[in-house]
Amino acid sequence: MSDDALVIFTPSGKRGRVAKGTPVLAAARALGVDLDSVCGGRGICSKCQVAPGYGEFPKHGLHVGEDALSPINAVEARYDRIRGLKEGRRLGCQACIQGDIVIDVPPESQVHRQVIRKSASERVMEMDPATRTLFIEVPEPSMHEPKGDFERLSEALAAQFGLTGLQAGLPVLAQLQKVLRKGHWQISAAVNEAGNGTPPRLVAVYPGLREAALYGLAIDLGSTTIAGHLVALDDGRVLASSGLMNPQIRFGEDLMSRVSYAMMNEGGAEEMTRAVQEAMGSLAETLATEAGVERGDIVEAVVVCNPVMHHLLLGIDPVELGQAPFALATNEALDLHAADIGLAPLAPGARAYILPLIAGHVGADCAAVALCEAPEAREDLSLIVDVGTNAEILLGNKERVLACSSPTGPAFEGAQISSGQRAAPGAIERIEIDPATKEPRFRIIGNDFWSDDPAFGTPTITGICGSGIIEAVAEMRIAGILDPSGLIGSAEQVGTARCCATGRTHEYVIHDASPDGPRITVTQGDIRAIQLAKSALYAGARLLMDEMGVDKVDRVVLAGAFGAHISPKHAMVLGMIPDVPLEAVTSAGNAAGTGARMALCSRKSRRAIEAQVQRIVKIETAIEPRFQEHFVAANAIPHATAPFEELAKVVTLPDVGFNAGGAPEGGGRRRRRG
Repeated sequence: MSDDALVIFTPSGKRGRVAKGTPVLAAARALGVDLDSVCGGRGICSKCQVAPGYGEFPKHGLHVGEDALSPINAVEARYDRIRGLKEGRRLGCQACIQGDIVIDVPPESQVHRQVIRKSASERVMEMDPATRTLFIEVPEPSMHEPKGDFERLSEALAAQFGLTGLQAGLPVLAQLQKVLRKGHWQISAAVNEAGNGTPPRLVAVYPGLREAALYGLAIDLGSTTIAGHLVALDDGRVLASSGLMNPQIRFGEDLMSRVSYAMMNEGGAEEMTRAVQEAMGSLAETLATEAGVERGDIVEAVVVCNPVMHHLLLGIDPVELGQAPFALATNEALDLHAADIGLAPLAPGARAYILPLIAGHVGADCAAVALCEAPEAREDLSLIVDVGTNAEILLGNKERVLACSSPTGPAFEGAQISSGQRAAPGAIERIEIDPATKEPRFRIIGNDFWSDDPAFGTPTITGICGSGIIEAVAEMRIAGILDPSGLIGSAEQVGTARCCATGRTHEYVIHDASPDGPRITVTQGDIRAIQLAKSALYAGARLLMDEMGVDKVDRVVLAGAFGAHISPKHAMVLGMIPDVPLEAVTSAGNAAGTGARMALCSRKSRRAIEAQVQRIVKIETAIEPRFQEHFVAANAIPHATAPFEELAKVVTLPDVGFNAGGAPEGGGRRRRRG
């Protein structure tokens, strides 16, 4: 029997073998994993809490047995008894690794916690919310009229506001009598009128005249992050924005890994549903606290998400989404009780609206982007790219709108990158490399200065996040450190000692503070991970262009956290997007979140996207032969087949090519591309 065990930490993706009996905290420190602890490993502070995963992990080729960690010891039992541990959590300083294991480090246990970059963009909202407050006087009960309080309220609403068929759930009914009497039979009733043929619903009741606004939540439930905005329903203003890591990451960083987990582990889907619903409730609580709003005044939520997240949120097994023909349980918009998806406690009858899905791998988040950007209303041809762990792409104009999804994986998020991390203070997010000296300069999150500026100081530099690794690869190509195939040259080939040999390949050193600090490099493996991600993205876009019968688009819109933090030049150098004038590349910020806010604020927007989704044509990348052709061609940097006229206007790419023998190919010359 082996004396060591494989440990894989999520969300960082860092892994390694450690001796059996090693505490999780010690293993994390040995592998450079961001796990907090301030009590010296005595089990007092609880900052090193981790969530171990058990069962089958097909992506990692791993089975994790129930005995992969040591049993709960007396220190953990005492802490749980006195202060309480969340279900499934362990103290990293006490739990010891006994076998191969996957361990998730939750956000609150990370020293450098992620900066959720999906902030709300400024946008004037058309206000027609589904829930409004109606001031009503209800007749008092009488010994001669045996009607209940709810029935008399319903009659009053019908008489004074024309609302018929009012419905109310038990949580609202339980409060009604007390509120009626406190308000001396005058109350403000929060009524949800979805406007889709469903009867009006009583969401909450307040004594007397309520003049304050009601509030709603707009939530973008992503594979990696969950971002939410608390919105006032009188004028659409955003009172608070926050986010957290999706706790399902410990079951798999990409969607298919989570589907596989559900398929291979009995109860796996229910486990992931429970995790994400708890996270949704926690996010709602955080937003209410940040804004100073009573949770009982939050009457509605709108949620957008991809199809796998959609099914898992609703408690639907996603297994059918893991195999052709990728059938959805339902693709229509849903109007639910908010508590049914973990959003509690809000107003007792709070509702949740989930936008419609476009197809098996193109979800409500893409529908929200379509609502936000409205390509069907434009004459010019727009390519809209929402990049995340799963990229969703729209191409269209007034004539036609197409959509597809492309499995980019977590590399753009900084995961599965040797020095990668999530976006957090200390992470490199911008980088430039001098083409002559090959020397880098960079900026980190939390510092407004470049590293070569004296004002930069001596901050803690922790790693490189998604935007940083994308710019690093593009800058390495511009500086001649990479050839078009993505091969990193040696120190002799490139002319800098920053290119170091690592076995049969090389790596480029961005920052070296060893032995006491981090050594941040871009390895050949990192380059390949980015190539695979960007090739999938580019191939999806080219496939839509083929279907549309065009070689060029008029404009490119970059949506999501990626779109707000990557320069168009670097995206084009890397070959993530088709060749267009740089001024034609714009950022839409968190377009999915904006679309969710639009649907929250306006019933008209809901009806519009429900109709538009029926008109969008889905292209399935999994069965299109040309997708593989485009994917292979896109492995080159920028790519091997498309024109480079626009790129050539802003940057000249070197012609250098490297070979495995250590000498430049053809005397260092290659056919120019751009």
